[in-house]
Amino acid sequence: MSFTFLNAQIGDFETFDFKKADSIALALKGESLTNLPELSHKLTHELHTDVERFRAIYRWVCTNISNDYTLYLKNNRKRQRFKEDSIKLAAWNTKFRTKLFNRLLNKKRTICTGYAYLVKALANFANIECEIIQGFGRVSTTDIETLDLPNHSWNAVKLSGKWYLCDPTWASGIPNPTTNKFSFNYNDGFFLANPKLFAVNHFPIEKRWWLLDDEDIPTFNTFLKSPVLYGNAYKHLDLHKNPQLMHHTLKRFEKIAFRYQLKNKAPINSVTLGFDNGFSTWKEQPASITIDDTFLAFEHQFNQTGFYDVHFYLNDELISTYTVEVKK
Repeated sequence: MSFTFLNAQIGDFETFDFKKADSIALALKGESLTNLPELSHKLTHELHTDVERFRAIYRWVCTNISNDYTLYLKNNRKRQRFKEDSIKLAAWNTKFRTKLFNRLLNKKRTICTGYAYLVKALANFANIECEIIQGFGRVSTTDIETLDLPNHSWNAVKLSGKWYLCDPTWASGIPNPTTNKFSFNYNDGFFLANPKLFAVNHFPIEKRWWLLDDEDIPTFNTFLKSPVLYGNAYKHLDLHKNPQLMHHTLKRFEKIAFRYQLKNKAPINSVTLGFDNGFSTWKEQPASITIDDTFLAFEHQFNQTGFYDVHFYLNDELISTYTVEVKK
């Protein structure tokens, strides 16, 4: 298994038009999962390149399979409960796997493992090399204090001799954190994403699946200390450069620098910061913003002591969150 990954991301296929692949995937909405080889054939037989065929498969999975967040939470609780007992943990994993795939095939509801399995299976039936990646994922609700067992799965796919990363679970939509009700909301940013951006909130168990040079691979501790990225980050960013940490301790009148590589050039008035100090919330535009082609840079100075949640917005869409403690 070769690993060519230099700059492996969607930009490699910028000359491709995925309209036909997407239209096929959308036209087959509601297709059954009872015959996966047939479904794979329906999705791919009219397309002429592997990247288009994979696109149709990926788009179909992301727009037809619901994220069963309640099931995810149940599995997480059980795995935490049995993590010190390898026999009980193995027994639960076996039982849960059966339940998971029954629910996927019969109700089209699953968790990340099911999404990754289905993408791999459909791709393999189309003679596209695709793997399931196991590891750790971080979202805004992840409790990093208890993140000691792998909690997420995604895919790597080989196209034109190079490996690429994608996350069909997070691309499909977002469960409501209060009700756990899932709503479809396809996010194209997770399709063949930049591995350096992916690394901010994905930590694969196997080193080979970083698709990064050794010097760019973070430690697990660095991964846990990274900022929170939201799905919108994948829509708008090519790279998240700075701040590299979630939490910062500053003195009054000290500045913090923000640096991002955008996918597309954005107007200055689209950049805002949101603040929450525990008593009030507000938004403001940074005083000095530089946008050089697609490189965005700005700073913010904290003049008052306190503890702040700081949110970066682009076009009023939440991109990332940091915390800042300002001392005298």
